[in-house]
Amino acid sequence: MNAQMIMTKILTLPGIILGLSLHEFAHAWMSDRLGDPTPRRQGRLTINPMAHIDWVGFIALLFVGFGWGRPVMIDPGYYKNRRAGEFLTGIAGITMNLILAVLLSFPAKAIMNVYYSTGSGLAENTFYIFYYAVFINICLMLFNLIPVPPLDGWGILTQLFNLERYSWWYKVYQYGQWILLLLIFANITDLILGPAVNAIMHLLVF
Repeated sequence: MNAQMIMTKILTLPGIILGLSLHEFAHAWMSDRLGDPTPRRQGRLTINPMAHIDWVGFIALLFVGFGWGRPVMIDPGYYKNRRAGEFLTGIAGITMNLILAVLLSFPAKAIMNVYYSTGSGLAENTFYIFYYAVFINICLMLFNLIPVPPLDGWGILTQLFNLERYSWWYKVYQYGQWILLLLIFANITDLILGPAVNAIMHLLVF
């Protein structure tokens, strides 16, 4: 790994920490708001990254391009409407990543203009911190929308269409992790998500 690659990894760290931590916090916050005390009891109702980072998932995102945080444990039995509660809790993390991407795009564009006008090295590095943060949050949002367990997209789709009533749902759920790994290593996720990531980045930053 050369110096440029090391610098790139360093510049992506804030975005990875922010994206993973607030994604999981959003799940915890929504479940808590819906009456479930489980995330609060487990210390997940915090924006402290140490409560949410899964170090294997963190390293995977840093070096491989996909990753995950520590899943938030919930008890849907506390929800007044179980299906609605699970849907809202599931979509909360994705929504958080979208909000972060949009908010971070504003300083990214402003600093990019400063860099283009001054050529400052400090402005360049600062721009890339925000650029990678936007990029990572878009990737986390879209990746988690994939309707394969254990990703949020599967839970969202399940609650929208009440898929648990079908016998095949349990088979897919049982082997979901292997299906997801197959999609990743066959490069299918990149083929599907790559154009969408590029389109959203162009819309938000450039």
